[in-house]
Amino acid sequence: MSSIDTSLPDEIASSVSDSADEDGLSKDVIFELLKNRRRREVLAYLLEAEETVTLGELAEQIAAWENDTEVNALSSDQRKRVYVALYQTHLPKMDDAGIVEYDQDRGLITLSDNADLLMMYLDTDTHHQDRWDRWYSVLSVVGAALITGTFLGVPPLSVLPTIAIAGAVVVAFFVLSIVHAVSNRERERTVDGKLSRIG
Repeated sequence: MSSIDTSLPDEIASSVSDSADEDGLSKDVIFELLKNRRRREVLAYLLEAEETVTLGELAEQIAAWENDTEVNALSSDQRKRVYVALYQTHLPKMDDAGIVEYDQDRGLITLSDNADLLMMYLDTDTHHQDRWDRWYSVLSVVGAALITGTFLGVPPLSVLPTIAIAGAVVVAFFVLSIVHAVSNRERERTVDGKLSRIG
């Protein structure tokens, strides 16, 4: 079997060494790493796992995604093809760039500190998504039900004035809006911090 070149292109490798001194990555490195689908799938799997994983389980899951099947339905060739590519090429490149920590001897992989710089470029359902629309929808339905129940005299809501329930619903929307605004501000600061680490 011929050996496979696991080194990054010269201009990318120099960007990695330069950016390592600044605790960041250049855009060239980020896009070089993300242009390959398997490397994006590695990131997606590690992000979802949130812990150290073995090369075997990582390769099996990526092979299952690529073949649109379940892990237990994979053939040995499908597993081996992905395993070898990860072992020889993708994981060493990601380790060199400081995106993952890859113990090749033990076959253990975990996300490293620079991984968060790539996450904001990924479009994957595994990412945690703030679903404020759900909170607003729930509050709207609950608020409408409470106000309607009070207006129609449904016990025990009938003992409360409709204006009090309506006021409580308005206050709840106000509080939710403040929490949403603070959350957005924090997320913007986080993104700005990541962008400042990208050269």
